[in-house]
Amino acid sequence: MLQIIYLIAFTILAFLAIGNLIRSLIGFSVEAGQPKARNNANFYGSNYRAGTVPHPELLDDMGNVTNEPLLIMKSISVEDARARLDALYHNDSPRSAEGDNL
Repeated sequence: MLQIIYLIAFTILAFLAIGNLIRSLIGFSVEAGQPKARNNANFYGSNYRAGTVPHPELLDDMGNVTNEPLLIMKSISVEDARARLDALYHNDSPRSAEGDNL
């Protein structure tokens, strides 16, 4: 009896998941068919729709949308990363990690 309840429950969940997938695909196709707004809100090649407000972290000091990467990763060797992590782990003061840039 318990197996039948599990089977029914997972069948319902599967239908809900497939329905959600279909609704998402329809929403994306409708959104892709709409003309895009051509304004100053260009971010990595995608445009924001008119009337929407971008997240505040995507804006610069003047309120314009930034067109530059927000995260810059510097490549370091594994040994250097281990040494820095060991130094952070073995150091007793918590503020020493604030000034150290990777």
